[in-house]
Amino acid sequence: MDRARFHKSLLMMRMWVAATTYSRWKRQVNSTRCWGADLANSVKVACVQTTSSTSIDENLTTSCELVRAAAADGAALITLPEVVNLCQRRGALAKEAVSLEGDDAGLLAYRALASELDVWILVGSLALKLGDDDRLANRSFLIDPAGQVVARYDKIHMFDVNLADGNTFRESETYRPGTESALAQTPWGPLGLTICYDVRFPYLYRALAQAGAGIITVPSAFTRRTGEAHWHVLMRSRAIETGAFIVAPAQCGDHEDGRKSYGHSLIVDPWGEVVADGGTEIGVVSAELDLDKIIEARSMIPSLTHDREISRPSVAAK
Repeated sequence: MDRARFHKSLLMMRMWVAATTYSRWKRQVNSTRCWGADLANSVKVACVQTTSSTSIDENLTTSCELVRAAAADGAALITLPEVVNLCQRRGALAKEAVSLEGDDAGLLAYRALASELDVWILVGSLALKLGDDDRLANRSFLIDPAGQVVARYDKIHMFDVNLADGNTFRESETYRPGTESALAQTPWGPLGLTICYDVRFPYLYRALAQAGAGIITVPSAFTRRTGEAHWHVLMRSRAIETGAFIVAPAQCGDHEDGRKSYGHSLIVDPWGEVVADGGTEIGVVSAELDLDKIIEARSMIPSLTHDREISRPSVAAK
């Protein structure tokens, strides 16, 4: 066989192996009900972008109006940003303003709205009082179309940083870090919940993806300085590493408490392509997610199955 025919035969064989591997992978995925035949293979997702103030009532009114606009545009899963109920950097004032989960008017309103509009709502996070701690919870909620909370997640990684522009944040002084990851079953397969600064910790996203998450939410209030440098890179990286859709609704603009948020709510596909970007203004951005892209990305680069045990690094002796 001459060289040209050999390479052509080799190419055809590789294409056949790839197609066979993809088919086998898809059957395996279907059998575990991650994206099976009984589940939808696409969903329109919306990111609501806000500039939350120190007024809980005002923030609730604005966010509910934007949720209604997203639902009217056909979104079935509508996501809200981090601390959508209150942006208040002064811990003492935040603690005075917020409620326990069971008394929170915003959560009750979002539950009623999900039921009324027949949509899923991801409440990016609410600042909430805790009954057993002087600190607050930074808690995300996933609400189904019956108005039921199907998942809760408390932000694990606290934003304790010193930025070059002089801004210092000590989130752990006001908020108690969570200790448990969260995964919820939806009509579009398992969905993983994270919040903002979590995005800098890839192991959390890998664990969610390996547990079956094909969509991972990252509601955020990224600072403008860190957002300009890192936001798009981090969100695309988490999508590429996990072969999952990353849905990141964000705060934007200049807040009453002095915070400046980057905006740019993002939806990123499993290949790392940005399919929606909310820019810097209040509003809604949406995209139709083709969930077969999860299977395609993970079949081409099945890195989630390639973990290896390694020893703890140490400095080599001379």
